[in-house]
Amino acid sequence: MKTRGLAAFGLSRRSFVGGLFAAGYGALGANAQQIDPSTGLPVYGNAEQGRAPDVGVYQIDPEADNRRNISSFRSRHWSEFFSDIGAGVILADINSKALHYWNGDETIYRVYPCSIPVSEDLTKRGLTEIVRKAKNPPWTPTPDMRRRTPDLPLRVEGGDPDNPLGPYGLYLSWPAYLIHGTHDTRKIGRRSSNGCYGLYNEHITELYGMAEVGTQVAIF
Repeated sequence: MKTRGLAAFGLSRRSFVGGLFAAGYGALGANAQQIDPSTGLPVYGNAEQGRAPDVGVYQIDPEADNRRNISSFRSRHWSEFFSDIGAGVILADINSKALHYWNGDETIYRVYPCSIPVSEDLTKRGLTEIVRKAKNPPWTPTPDMRRRTPDLPLRVEGGDPDNPLGPYGLYLSWPAYLIHGTHDTRKIGRRSSNGCYGLYNEHITELYGMAEVGTQVAIF
């Protein structure tokens, strides 16, 4: 059977799974095709326009050679970074612009597209953990942010539509670094943050409900 490569659909190697890649989901059939507004890529599944792809929905060509699909997405495992899974593990893969999550007993695995820091200077790599969770977290620009953009507000309260942290925040042990949502879906899958890792609001809502304080985090 003749297969079509990713290039035929204008997709790059940065395309990746929008959900449960490792859970055994096969190629999705001839569902109504939509274009994801944040990436411009075809979405195969039934996500509503302007919303995050459903968990398990691929943002790659479902008819392409499966080996090509896998090679375009870096599959990683928590054991590459930690000796035990503990309360759970999050891996933030900067190159793939994807965030992996396993719960403590490995019964849940998710992969989410994410935004990444806009420059290498703002990127911090290493091992950390979730130390706090917050609903409607307030946003206070750091001194560095204010030096770069002096007209930033001193503080934006949680729930404000101008708050860039979205509905939920997972605070890391590194000060001012979070995994959070975003109301601006154009940022997902791009270099667009000041150091944090942003998810679709639907995805951070799900992750917030699963990830515990103490979840180990590797950013690489």
